[in-house]
Amino acid sequence: MPFSHILGQQTALATLARALETGRAHHAYRFEGPDGVGKDMAAFAVAQALVCTGGEPLGCGRCDACRRAVTFSAERPHSPLHPDVRIVERGFYPAEVLGQRTEETKDISVHQIRAIVLANASFSPHEGRARVFIVRRAEEMTNAAANALLKTLEEPRQGTHFILLTARPDRLLTTIRSRTLPVRFAPLSDQIVRGILTKHNVPPALHDLAIDLAGGSASAALALTDPEESAARDAFVGAALAAVRAPTLGPAVALAEAGDKDKDTLRLNLRALAAVLARQARDKVANAPGEAMGAAGRYEAVQQAIVQVDRNAAPTLAVVTMIAEMQRKAG
Repeated sequence: MPFSHILGQQTALATLARALETGRAHHAYRFEGPDGVGKDMAAFAVAQALVCTGGEPLGCGRCDACRRAVTFSAERPHSPLHPDVRIVERGFYPAEVLGQRTEETKDISVHQIRAIVLANASFSPHEGRARVFIVRRAEEMTNAAANALLKTLEEPRQGTHFILLTARPDRLLTTIRSRTLPVRFAPLSDQIVRGILTKHNVPPALHDLAIDLAGGSASAALALTDPEESAARDAFVGAALAAVRAPTLGPAVALAEAGDKDKDTLRLNLRALAAVLARQARDKVANAPGEAMGAAGRYEAVQQAIVQVDRNAAPTLAVVTMIAEMQRKAG
């Protein structure tokens, strides 16, 4: 069944299954929880159930509609073949699809809401069962985008459903939160994450560190054990520590400008740096108590940078500001 492959989210899945089985699926859900814990899979499972033509309330998983709801286009990876399951996500569509000249790199713009949601939500589903809009990282909608979505979100056409995915519900407009029904997804247990790493043939020697850094996120744990990404992350950590020791901010600026501007990658890099600094702080407490306060301060500077990235600060500025603060703590 479509829900059977989602691990560790019994409470959330039971809520969704009950709604689908009774024919009372809400028109606007808000899936809250860390990235990489099953929100995306659950959203597609709900979409699959809603468009299913096989007569099963949770989706049969066998009919053509079920298959196309979770089969993705070769031309546009991660875009479902089913015309009534649509994705809204920062950078998901080429600029020309949205009628713009530049790509969406920082947020979900009002242009995407108009082109993908408003242009389709007022019409009947293509195939008659339901239409589902899955909004990934919904907190990245601009205020204009969120406001453009509000009326449709509050009073959608019969058979139209929205599923907003977010790791930061506090960053959504209050009006968006009030119009969506929350379903909370918890961090995955260490046991489940370890099982996922094993299934992906990750060497056991890499498990513990990945689990410690991943915070219950399977996708983060897998990224942390990818050899290429691991090497890039180690290079970032080394360059950041070297920049802290430099007499000027020149190396910090160079690191920020050369670094990956993708926020998810930067978050992982910063979390890895924070883990290194946390270990250093613990060592200082045991072996050099007088230096422990400075080490803890540098750790806090990294945590603040993560917060700033979550709040949509420019990655370059966040990194330079972090290094400057770490230099001050080291002084």
